[in-house]
This record gives sequence, C-alpha cells and structure tokens, in this order.
Amino acid sequence: MPEPAAASVDELLDLAVGALGGSPREGQQEMARAVATTIEAGEHLLVQAGTGTGKSLGYLVPAVRHAVLEDERVIVSTATLALQRQVITRDLPLVADALAPRLPRTPRIALLKGWHNYVCVHKVAGGYPSDEPGTLFDLGDHAGAADHPAPEPAEARGHGGRPASEDLGAQVVRLREWAEETDTGDRDDLVPGVSERAWRQVSVTSLECLGGKCPMLSECFPERARGLAREADVVVTNHAMLGIAASGSPNVLPEHEVLIVDEAHELTDRVTAQATGELSVGVIEHAARLARRHGGLATTDLDAASIALGAVLMELPEGRFPDGLPPAALEAVGAVRDAARVLLSHLKPEGVPAQAVGRASGGSPDGGLKMAVSAMLTLFETAERMAGDPEENRHTVLWCSRGDGAARGGTMTRLHAAPLAVNGLIRTNLFAGRSAVLTSATLALGGSFTSVARSVGLDVSTGSEPSGPDRLPGASGAAPAAGGGKAADPAAPKWHGLDVGSPFDYARQGILYIARRLPPPGREPATDAQLDEIAELITAAGGRTLGLFSSRRAADAVAQAMRERLDVPVLAQGDDQLPTLVREFAADERACLFGTLSLWQGVDVPGPSCQLVLIDRIPFPRPDDPVRSARSDAVAAAGGNGFMSVSATHAALLLAQGAGRLIRSTSDRGVVAMLDPRLATARYGEFLARSLPAFWRTTDREVALAALRRLDASSPVTNSPGTN
Repeated sequence: MPEPAAASVDELLDLAVGALGGSPREGQQEMARAVATTIEAGEHLLVQAGTGTGKSLGYLVPAVRHAVLEDERVIVSTATLALQRQVITRDLPLVADALAPRLPRTPRIALLKGWHNYVCVHKVAGGYPSDEPGTLFDLGDHAGAADHPAPEPAEARGHGGRPASEDLGAQVVRLREWAEETDTGDRDDLVPGVSERAWRQVSVTSLECLGGKCPMLSECFPERARGLAREADVVVTNHAMLGIAASGSPNVLPEHEVLIVDEAHELTDRVTAQATGELSVGVIEHAARLARRHGGLATTDLDAASIALGAVLMELPEGRFPDGLPPAALEAVGAVRDAARVLLSHLKPEGVPAQAVGRASGGSPDGGLKMAVSAMLTLFETAERMAGDPEENRHTVLWCSRGDGAARGGTMTRLHAAPLAVNGLIRTNLFAGRSAVLTSATLALGGSFTSVARSVGLDVSTGSEPSGPDRLPGASGAAPAAGGGKAADPAAPKWHGLDVGSPFDYARQGILYIARRLPPPGREPATDAQLDEIAELITAAGGRTLGLFSSRRAADAVAQAMRERLDVPVLAQGDDQLPTLVREFAADERACLFGTLSLWQGVDVPGPSCQLVLIDRIPFPRPDDPVRSARSDAVAAAGGNGFMSVSATHAALLLAQGAGRLIRSTSDRGVVAMLDPRLATARYGEFLARSLPAFWRTTDREVALAALRRLDASSPVTNSPGTN
C-alpha cells in the first residue's frame, strides 16, 4: 500500500493550536503557509507578525514538518534568553508532541549555546589552573573582552538575581556544588545566578577547551549539547551564536539547510557586537601573565609594548578615527601585534620549556597552555586588525572609549574595531546555500521591508515589496507573499516581504498622542513643560504608566519629580532587578515604571496595569555612536541619505518596539504619548509614525486626557471601596 500523504501545514497548525488550547488566527495561518512555501522553494522570507499573531507556532509548525519529512535540519535563533527558553521548554516540545502522530517519526529537538554558557567539569575538577592571587578581582577590565563574548545584561538572563551580600568566593563555592548536581551544566539553569567573574572560574571558551585531549570528555556538557544538536531535526540557539558563525566560524552550528531568525530586528546589532574587537592595557597584561605562568616565557617585548600603548591611550581623544588610528597609536598597536606574534609561535607545545610544564600549579599543563594560547591569539588578531593597512581598514570602524578609571594608567581606556557593515557577513556566512526566514513584530519600517532587507544582505531589487498601497505595520490583512520584483542580479538571493498584521484593532484600542505644543527636547533630561505634561497624563491615567526614556539620567529625573508631585507608586530602573520591578508594576494598577532601553523591548504587561506608555523623545542614536555614525557617513559618501538610512531607521525600530508595549491583548486599551513634537512636525516624522502600530492619532491633549480618565473611571480598582 502506498504511504499516506503527509499532513498539510494547515492541518498540523490546527493540531498545535489545539494542543495549546488556542483558536485559529488568520495571520498565523498565512504566516505558516508562507514559511512552508519559502522553505520548499529555497528562498528567503521577511515576515512581520504583530503582537498576538502567535508567530512562534507560525514558524515552528512548518519547520518541524519540513525537517522530519525532508530530513533537513532547521536552526531556530532568538535574540533573548526569555524567548529562547519559551521556545525550547514550551512551544517546540508542544509542537513536536502534537505533530508526532501525523509525521513519519517523532521530531527530535535540541538546545545549543556558546561554549562559555556551560560549566566545564574538567575545570571544576582542577584540570585548569586558577588565576594568580588578585587576578580574580581584576577580571572586569580585560578578561571578559579577551576570553568571553559579552554577557547579556543581568535582567535579560532570565534567572533570579544573586543575593546582594554574596561575595565572589561564596558564588564560586555555590557554583562548584551546583556542578555536581546539574544535568545540563547550562548557566541559565542556575538560580539564583552568579556574576560574570564567578562564572569564568568554572567555564572555558571554545579556544581554551582541550577537545579530544580532555580526560573528562565523556562528561563534557557543551560537547554533549553539540552531540544532541547534530542528531536533532530542530535546534534552538541564539543570535550570539549566529554572530560567531557570521564572523567566520561556521562550525559552531551543526549542518543545516534552513535558518529561522526570530526577533530578527536585532540580528545586525548582535552580529556587529560579536565581530567587534577590543584592545586595552588590561587585555595585554592578562595575555602576558598567562604566557609567563603557563608557557614559562619571558614577555619583555610585550610588556614594553603595553607600557607604550598605555601612554598613548591616555592622550587619545574619545571617539571615532575616520582616517584610521593616529600615527602614535598605530605604531604602539603594531608593536603589540609583533610581540604577540612572537609569543604565540613560542606557545606551541614544542616551544614551551619543560620546566614550565612541570610547575603548572593547580591543574593540568594542557589547560594552562590552552588558556595562554587563547588569550594571546585573541590579542594578536585584534592588534593585527587595528594596525592593518589603512586602505584595507576602510571597512573597519576604529574608535577609543574611556571608562571611569582612566586615570589609573590608562587601563580603562580601550580601542575598538568593528566592521563597517555586516550585511555581507550575514549573506555569505548565514544565508548562502540555505533558506532563511526572518520574523519580528517590527520589520516593515516606514511601511517597507527595504531597510531590513539591505541590513541583512538581501538585494532589494530582487525582493517583492507589498503591492498596491503601502502596508502599515499592524494593519489588518496582509501584503502578498510573492510579487513582481525584477532581479538585477540573477545570482542574488530571492526574498519576499510579508506583513500578516495583528489580531489587535489598534485604531480602536489605542491612541497615539503627539504633544505638538511642547518645545523640541534639548540637552536637559526633562523640561518643566515635559514634567507638567507627564504629571497631567499620569494623573488622568491614575498611574498605570510605563515611561520609556532615552537616557538613564532622564528616567531618574522624571521619577524623582513624579515622586514629589504625585501620590502613586513610582518604580525606576535600578531600584531592583528588572524582572522584580516589572512584576511589581504588573501587580499594582496604580504604579508607574520608568526606565531606558531594557524596557523598550520585551516587557509584556497586558491588562489595566499599563494603559499609558510615555516616550520622552525620538530615540535617535547618539551622534557620537562610532559604528552608526560611520555607516551614516558611508551612505552619504555613496550618494544616499545617511540620516534616513541609519539614524531614522534605528529610531523607527525602537519606537515601534516601545509603542508595542501598550496593546498586548484584544481587551487592552490605552494611550501612547510621544512628548517629542518632531514626530508631527519634522519631515521624517511620517516615516517614523508609519513604523508604529496603526493607532488613532491626535495632537489634542484634551482628547488623550479624556480617554485616560474614562479608562481610569472604568477600572475596578478606582471604583473599589476605600479608593480615592
């Protein structure tokens, strides 16, 4: 008998939605069909799926179906650990279980993170030497940059905050006890968490790992995770891993034919961060110390180069060097590169003196050597990149930053090198030879997918923009998934743009109030006029306010002013761990929560606790942002509009994310209040406004205040006995 036909995407989606206890959603169904069609055609898809669409199931169902039926692995990447955890612990297992009876076999799933996210059992057992006395407390300036990818902010990690009184030693002791009990070795399974310093005492990078030489290879947590990933149909990972792969290390991911990028609006920033190198005196001293201790090498030349660089760094101005490093800095970095190259050659096993091997205290000599080689290789590659030929460096952004401790010998002054653009890296190392699906609630900026398509290396001339009237993010209905884009380059990737809308009726559920009467924001954190406006809006709303500010200084100033003026609880970022503050805000309808970038994205508080979202100003990037200013200059030099291509696009994305905090369910109602009049008066204002959900717009303050008062009056809290 012939095998029964495979279940359709629609049938499987119905099974998954039913297993979740949900109901069919038109946008979700359209998205699932488009993802399936794109994967089968081997093309690329940018799909905007507004809040409430259920986009996780919209891509997971066709992904699981394709992976099992075609025996082609699918990688799913998320930007935040919170979404990664949701996908791997809830959504994907549910989809796999629901679809299994209708597929030839049960889908296999796995989670994959960077090497440093797992505890190293060999290091915990003493296989790696501990740092020199005192080094443990010096790691903050250098080791993080040299050895480990930058960690996510503590509030984004998803685990509980560690006890405030717990010192570094206590954290390490607790880590060692946990390492004996854990089944995964995954840092995010440790609750409460620990500091980055403590974690580095029990983890290694991939460069430091002994690999096949490790005597505890059979117990290795990251190796086990990679083994499971190589056998899985669907592997869940994160954008940091994509950044490593895009930077030229494709083997960090298992072979795969399909890549799905959720929260795709963050992809270019994550790849840029991963591809950015850093050089400081602390980085050099750390590498030299390891070479002396574990390689038995004299580091005289590197020490001299470090002193010379420190002297140069103290005199360097902060900011970008558009014409390359100044001559003195170039010479100093070149000396570091040359000294590191020599030491790196001597750190090969055959070049290490026998007596050095014998005195590697506290662990195996192999472990110490790997640490030394890893640090020296990172140092050499970073210095070589910065000291390269100016013509070759024209696609590299170089700049100097200075921390609070700059007076201490320049150890807090750093040089940085970042790629001018990452679209080529993404296109070549992530998309080439496979099908890619990028999704987010904010991809069609200004009503178009053009900006995002360019940023990830897709040739816009081959894409299909929505036909007919421009689609607005969040509008009902959807743009066609295919269209008549004519390819200028037959070899260019073929992509499609699709906006599946949202189940929310933004025009009926929300108001966008633009405070046109206010003066444009200036250098001060908040003007008296803004404070008066904020107080009136919060009073009308009865609290219930999420305040999104462009700077910590502004958030703190407004929080202090509102505490003095109003009789409602005011929470401010920094008062406590962010998850704790968000929980308090959600639990108290009268409360307000003020903060900066961490609140613009990811905060999900449906219901009456969030009925007013305040935005103090258009979130343009800082004028001194080295990477974005360099990209803007490059666009202008090529004859384009650098401001619109870089600054306005960045602002549109953040505005859309911030305004999206208001409506989180079909019953939510409220007001987004933009205190920056330029959204209504500037030429670029319409581009930014069209990137927002399709709220009903007004510049009439009384309309906004009246709407908030009605919502407050209808609240059970307002009408409960004993409430003023």
